[in-house]
Amino acid sequence: MAVIRPFRALRPVPEKAKQVSCVPYDVIHGDEARDHIGSNPLSFLRVTRPETEFDEGHDHHAAFEMARQNLQRLIAEGTLIREEEPSLYIYRLASPTQTQTGVVACCSLEEYERGLIKKHENTRPDKVEDRTNHMLAVGAQTGLIFLAFRGTQKIGELISTAVQTKPLYDFPCAGDVQHTIWRVADTADWVEAFTEVPAIYIADGHHRAESADLARKQLRDQNAGHTGDEEYNYVMAGLFPAEDLKILAYNRVVKDLNGLSEDEFLGKLAGDFAVSETDKKSPENHGEICMYLGGRWYKLVFNVNFLREPDPIERLDASILQDHVLAPVLGIDDPRTDTRIGFIGGARGTEELERLVDAGEASVAFSMFPTTMDDLLAVSDMGEIMPPKSTWFEPKLKDGLIVHEI
Repeated sequence: MAVIRPFRALRPVPEKAKQVSCVPYDVIHGDEARDHIGSNPLSFLRVTRPETEFDEGHDHHAAFEMARQNLQRLIAEGTLIREEEPSLYIYRLASPTQTQTGVVACCSLEEYERGLIKKHENTRPDKVEDRTNHMLAVGAQTGLIFLAFRGTQKIGELISTAVQTKPLYDFPCAGDVQHTIWRVADTADWVEAFTEVPAIYIADGHHRAESADLARKQLRDQNAGHTGDEEYNYVMAGLFPAEDLKILAYNRVVKDLNGLSEDEFLGKLAGDFAVSETDKKSPENHGEICMYLGGRWYKLVFNVNFLREPDPIERLDASILQDHVLAPVLGIDDPRTDTRIGFIGGARGTEELERLVDAGEASVAFSMFPTTMDDLLAVSDMGEIMPPKSTWFEPKLKDGLIVHEI
């Protein structure tokens, strides 16, 4: 069963919520973050990306201390207030093409360690260490982990009732996305309803989850009176019904052709793919990849016959690209660490792929068919790991609207 827990959140006063809210720390570049902070001093990026207030080569400890001070300043000046009683929250993101409504709660890190909060991605130790140190420095989880679950009738009914009340926050943001949050003070029925959910799945936020667990272990070891009920034993998350979610493509660019000419590269692809020029920039079906090379778009249709039915990982288009192009042809054995490959979230479109190749910043780009939620759930249920950057979720949850102190 899934354990959820209400908590006393730190949150902005309603009139400043839009100013405080910001994109997740890991989807914005340093210069973009500096521009946001420069034009909006209340931006929560001053807490999640404090290094942007320093010159290059800054001391990481100084940046974490700045994050702590910036958070405390927002509290002291009354921009952030602490909820009077433990609560849950309903969070709806609505764009012209996508609406999803979920529950913000704390989830058990013990369940995460036992595998009941299932993951589909490996994490990078350096990124986990950075977020763990940030979390310990500020004494809070400053952003939501994005979780999915197979929806139930009871939870659907509770959500439908809750969104009929007056929202706590309701404002539009870039990308024509409306962010609306309701507070739920009477939480007993919600906690009970989630006991019917056998497992929950990390859709986005693997590094935040792993960092929260590592912070928990450090705080537990430092606490001689540890009981298991402390706030650090729980991680804040937004839990959304899987059927409401849509995954966008996560595209790839590669800096060079591994010493091959364009003709040699195309010749090597012909062994496992039917290759043809196309005017399409995005694949229309599973098993197809669109490729931009030398100013032309190509369609790659996978034509290898498996000796057995492929498992859910092998059939992913990201796996097909990795196993039949990136590793054997381009020499990219570990895309998590190889600096020759870059990942472009589908929301940025194929124009960005063309720009990077045309500008000489990359030699080839691959436009991918999106992974499905069924794929994600199947791989997670197997206890297996997808290739890096297999999923891109949009719209993104905002940081700064709900904060969990640990």
